[in-house]
Amino acid sequence: MKIAYFDCFSGISGDMILAALLDSGLNFDKLQSELTKLNLLNYELKQQTVTKQNLRATKFDVVDREKKTYRHLKDLNHIVEHSGFDEAFKTKASEIFLKLAEAESKIHNQPVEKVHFHEISAVDTIIDVVGALAGLKLLQIERVYCSKLNVGSGFVEFSHGKWPVPAPATAEILKGIPIYSTDCRAELVTPTGAAIISTITGNFGEMPEMITESIGYGAGSIDLEHPNVLRLFVGESVDAPLFEEDTISILETNIDDMSPQLYEHVFEELLQQGALDVYLTNVSMKKNRPGVQLTVLTNPEDEDKFARMIFKNTTSIGIRIRQQKRKKLKRTTEEVDTKFGKVKIKVSSLNGEVFNRTLEYEDCKRISKSQNIPLKEIYKELEGK
Repeated sequence: MKIAYFDCFSGISGDMILAALLDSGLNFDKLQSELTKLNLLNYELKQQTVTKQNLRATKFDVVDREKKTYRHLKDLNHIVEHSGFDEAFKTKASEIFLKLAEAESKIHNQPVEKVHFHEISAVDTIIDVVGALAGLKLLQIERVYCSKLNVGSGFVEFSHGKWPVPAPATAEILKGIPIYSTDCRAELVTPTGAAIISTITGNFGEMPEMITESIGYGAGSIDLEHPNVLRLFVGESVDAPLFEEDTISILETNIDDMSPQLYEHVFEELLQQGALDVYLTNVSMKKNRPGVQLTVLTNPEDEDKFARMIFKNTTSIGIRIRQQKRKKLKRTTEEVDTKFGKVKIKVSSLNGEVFNRTLEYEDCKRISKSQNIPLKEIYKELEGK
């Protein structure tokens, strides 16, 4: 398996990611060709060799010739949606833009759709996000790993004022990710860099065992006392992990004073907002009172959102939170034609071996209601599809 490891001893930014990919062997002309799928005009890409503290590195820049324009999330999504990339690619790019928008929304107390991306609306940021995804694809990198992130220290000035490093939006995006600070008085991790790396990998820590094929150095914009570069190792994994892995947050609270009728609404609200799973466990509480333990599984960056929802929708006054690694089977979705119509099937596999094929319940329920067929008969008929 071809893998990549980002060594962020001097932080990470969007342009540094692209520069490191180019320095690792990504063809500049092929990258330019891929980016034409965006149908954006009035910009130019530049690649040059520079030195940072006597270390040779690649510098990547976008020259934006359009008039200064503030864009909303819908504008960024529109550009990607009407591009020539495939649907999976578009979804990943939109996920990164949403992560940036949600961070800005929270720190400025504005609805996501009303956020003006003063810092991230320029063409160069769109290029950074889409270019990073395109570069990984062109290099045929299947899995990404990353070191802990050095965020730097000091203060940074931007359109909203002067703030300590990491900047508020960056800090919001980096929740659940291992970071550290040094005495380097500079902003080393940008919101765009944080959003990209936190979306393309959940593996932060030591370098995995790998046979290195190339090493790239992507130069940052400022000069520091140390080489301001992002180092990228590209190569083959020695022992590819047997399972897909990620880290999830587990939120738990014990409740003994709430009507059972309310839990259906609680489940509905949590799942609609993107909780990975929600379930109840019967427990015996103090004075032998029967109660339930409400458990919510979510992505680490969504801990605060779901903690707030639990407090808002239940009688809980305290929540326990922990993070755990999770091993997963690879999951894909197929759509098959049946005598009832199209039905989705969830497929779970490991190294190409299919372990489970599960009918999509909501599709079967829809057919049952619309065609007045008992749900159990639909399952019986479609088993083995």
